[in-house]
Formats: sequence, C-alpha cells, structure tokens
Amino acid sequence: MLARARLIAFATPVIVPGRILASLGYGAYNFHPGPPQYPGWAPAHFALYEQANEFGVTVHAMAEHVDSGPIVDVMLFPIPADIGAMALEGLAYAHLARLFWELAGPLASEAEPLPERPLRWTGKKNSRRAYQEVCDIPLDITKEELDRRMKVFGDNHFGMSPAIRLHGVEFRAVAQGSAGVSAPSR
Repeated sequence: MLARARLIAFATPVIVPGRILASLGYGAYNFHPGPPQYPGWAPAHFALYEQANEFGVTVHAMAEHVDSGPIVDVMLFPIPADIGAMALEGLAYAHLARLFWELAGPLASEAEPLPERPLRWTGKKNSRRAYQEVCDIPLDITKEELDRRMKVFGDNHFGMSPAIRLHGVEFRAVAQGSAGVSAPSR
C-alpha cells in the first residue's frame, strides 16, 4: 500500500515505527531543527546550555532509531550572542524552510533516494528525560551553574522548568524570575 509513498517529517516529535518506515517505497526524510551534534529532543536548548558557538539544521533519511539515519544535508550558522532558546529555534526553522525549499523538487518528483553526505551523528542523543534532569537542581549547585540553567531552561518550555526539592517540598521556577512552590511529594 505504501510502496509508492514517501514520508516527510518537518520538526516533529512524532516517532515513526520501524515497520512503517520499512513499508515506504520511496523512503522517509526528517527535517531536524538541530545539527548532527545535537540529535534528539530540544537541540536548541542543549546547544545553548553547552555554550556552543555554532548551530544548524539537518535533513536525514529516517531510521528506526531517532535521529540516526544517513544525513542528506546540513546547514550551519553562528549562534548570535545572548540569544534565547525560542529565538534560536526560530532561526533553525527558517533554515529548515530553506532546505525544504531546495529539496522539495526532488522529494516530490523523484523516486530515487536523496544523495547522502559522508557526515555522521556525533552528539549525545538528548531526550525529554535528559531535559528534566537538567531542570532538577541539586542543593549544592553553584550560582554560575544555576544562572546558566535558568537562562536556558527557565521559561517553562514543554511544561518543565528548573526545580529544587527541600524537605519534601518542590520549589519550581516560574517566568519573570519569581519562584513557585508545589505540593509536597513524598
């Protein structure tokens, strides 16, 4: 049924099962809003947290494991000073749109797979769990590290924000730098 079909994923969190990918006769391609150094979830956040100087976007053939397929194209750009995660994501989406525009013709009209570049995924594959772990603030955190985490993760993206637990009470950061308290969890 899908022997003459191709799947295009554009910055989506949906994970397509391997059996579906295998049934697509013309393959599946993902437009990933991060460079090969940032596979997985929330690449802009992790790039900013790691204080990267460069960011980018990746187009790759989809494989059973997330962000692991052969790379078709990459577009890199410098990270502007003092940019936030949402603005960096915006730049990434603009670059993804440009790559989509460049590849739309072959994707729509050619049955052959797109040519692959000799590039590999190199970074740690981040996940929702890794994001949450960075938001779990240890009691002995330095001021510098807390400031860094608040700058990148403090806007409650994805419903998660930095939090600290003290005596069974969770204190969670909220927008504009004020603090909130949630019910004790034991």
